[in-house]
Amino acid sequence: MTVLSDILSTAVSTITDVMPIVVILFGFQFLVIRKKIPNVKKIAIGFVYVLAGLTLFLVGLQEALFPLGEAMARQLTAPEFIQAAAGGIVWTDYGWVYVFAAAIGFATTIAEPSLIAVAIKAESISGGAIRASGLRIAVAFGVAFGVSVGSYRIVSGTPLPYYIIAGYIVVIAQTIRASKLIIPLAFDSGGVTTSTVTVPVVTALGLGLASTIPGRNPLMDGFGLIAFASVFPVMAVLGYAQVSDWMAAGRKRTQKQANVGNDSS
Repeated sequence: MTVLSDILSTAVSTITDVMPIVVILFGFQFLVIRKKIPNVKKIAIGFVYVLAGLTLFLVGLQEALFPLGEAMARQLTAPEFIQAAAGGIVWTDYGWVYVFAAAIGFATTIAEPSLIAVAIKAESISGGAIRASGLRIAVAFGVAFGVSVGSYRIVSGTPLPYYIIAGYIVVIAQTIRASKLIIPLAFDSGGVTTSTVTVPVVTALGLGLASTIPGRNPLMDGFGLIAFASVFPVMAVLGYAQVSDWMAAGRKRTQKQANVGNDSS
């Protein structure tokens, strides 16, 4: 009964949240465009799927992902698991926390539906110049590194603004030198990573760490990992594009030198 009541209450909340979107869409359709909605039956069925999917997803977050992330954080920071030195626990004793943070950041990003959609569109529009798999892996590595650094920030207790300011300084420097074609995609890639799969798990990890590490406040220190998951993918995509350009330029130079050698012979 508890599960059913949770599902019903979540369904009511979901309908309330989605209703403004429905009102805006239908309002523009009838009052501004002033045309009948095509495929009404298909759209109605789609809305039912959306409501059911969001409801089950939100219930799943509360029942599985949030508790699992917090449980992993508690186990990895437990005194009996950490092999502390004689002088007490220091940030280097949380090595497995950083490894787990990087692994979970990479895995959730690879599975992120929003990123998959953007990567497929980017490959299609670019005519294959941008590979969907390469873009997804680059973004995943960026999120992995960012979440790992964010976990270190929680463990060490250092101020969040220092990291974010330093990150955006690097992004600005990369943007100045990057190709204009890749810049919008890089910044969008940083946004789509913080979506349905990544945010719940990473947030649960941050709150779990801040709740179990002595001297940390969940409200002050538990949040902020999503900011790292947004900044570092931008760096990764810009870096991926720059490396690809360098490799392409190197291949052209090699081919040119080979052609010159053939002509001289």
